[in-house]
Amino acid sequence: MRQFTAVVNPTAGGSSGTAALLPLARLLREAGAQLDTQYSRSLEHAQELARHAGEQGHVVLAVGGDGIAGGVGGALSGTDTVLGLVPAGRGNDFARALGLPTDAPALAELLLNGSPRSVDTIQVESAVHANVSVLGSVYAGVDAVANRHANTSKLLRGAASYYAGGLRAVATWRPAAYTITVDGVRHERRGYTVVAANSGYYGFGRNIAPGARLDDGLLDVVIIRHAPRRLFFAMMNELKTGAHIERPEVEILRGKEIRIEADRAIPYGADGEVDATLPVTVRVQPGALNVLA
Repeated sequence: MRQFTAVVNPTAGGSSGTAALLPLARLLREAGAQLDTQYSRSLEHAQELARHAGEQGHVVLAVGGDGIAGGVGGALSGTDTVLGLVPAGRGNDFARALGLPTDAPALAELLLNGSPRSVDTIQVESAVHANVSVLGSVYAGVDAVANRHANTSKLLRGAASYYAGGLRAVATWRPAAYTITVDGVRHERRGYTVVAANSGYYGFGRNIAPGARLDDGLLDVVIIRHAPRRLFFAMMNELKTGAHIERPEVEILRGKEIRIEADRAIPYGADGEVDATLPVTVRVQPGALNVLA
C-alpha cells in the first residue's frame, strides 16, 4: 500500500486547497493508505516539503493549481519520486493534459492503483532563474502579461479572470521583435508571443499547442506573429479548441533547446508562477518525472 505526503497550497483557486483534499484523503485512508498532510507557506517551502517526502519514499501529492504542480513537479524532476496531482486551482492545465479524473473516487482509485508514467519536464535558465524545472510551458509576451493580470484579479475567478486579463493585455500590447533559436537555428519574428510548450494547455484550458505531447522528448514552439488586434481577439476564442493553428499568423516549430530573446524587456512566465524578463533558454528533459496518470 502506498504512503502519501500531500503538499497543500492552502489558498489555491482563491479559496482553500484543503477542500479538494478532504474527500480524497478519506477515500485513501479507508483503503488502508497512509497520508501525511503538509501545508506550504510558499512555493519554495512546498518544494522543500516535496523533496523531503520523496527521500522517505513517499508518493508526493501536489494539492493546488498549476503553480504548485509545476513547482513541486519541477523539484522532483530527475528523481525517482512519484508525483500525484490533486487539482484545486483556477487553471489545472497540467492535470488536464494528463487526462486526470476530476471526481474524488476516480482520482483515489488512480492514486492507489495507477502505474507511474514517465513524462518530460522543462529546464528554465535566465538571469533570474538558474536551472529551474517546470512542467507545462514557458511563454513570453502578451500571455505573460495576461497571466499577471489574472493572478492579481480580485473581482474575477477562473476562466473569466484569464479572459479579462487577456483583453486588458492585448489592448495595450506593442508587437515585439523576437529572436527564437531552436536547436541552433535562428528565427526572426515580430508579433505577440512565443510559447515553448511541453503540455498543450495553458491559461485555463486554452489549447495553445494541440500537437504537444508530454513524452515525445520535444517542445512545441508556438509563435503568434503580428496581426490586427481584432484578429487577435478572434484568436483568443479559437484557443479553446486549437483552431488558431490554422491561421497563417500562427507558426509552430519543434525542438529540444529553445532560446527566446526580444528587442525590449518582454516578460515571460512558466506554469503560472515564474515571472521574469527575457532572454530565457529552455530545454526539454525527456522522461524526467514519474507521475500517476
